Amino acid sequence: MTDVDCLFCRIVSGEIPSDAVAETATVYAFRDIVPKAPTHVLVVPKAHTPNVATAATDMPEVLGEMALVAQQVADQECGGQFRWIFNTGERAGQTVFHVHGHVIGGDHELGWSPA
Repeated sequence: MTDVDCLFCRIVSGEIPSDAVAETATVYAFRDIVPKAPTHVLVVPKAHTPNVATAATDMPEVLGEMALVAQQVADQECGGQFRWIFNTGERAGQTVFHVHGHVIGGDHELGWSPA
């Protein structure tokens, strides 16, 4: 299932180019165009769903696959250590309403600035 107006659905379909990092049958990972850390990769399900809570209810196996892909990205790019962030809702900073986990990492200790 896709949403024709969804940016990430259009990226997954190849309509909009992206810098792919990893891909499975159900998950796609690509670099954020405005990175906040040396490693900043978005991990998305190929099927459209609006947020992580809905994904956990509607497609828990795909959410699990997203976690495995996030670890694969971190293993390749930042020594296996990473932060995985989901924004849910506008006030939380979600701007694309297709669930996506931000894999954040680098070669240094990450700080914490949640708000």
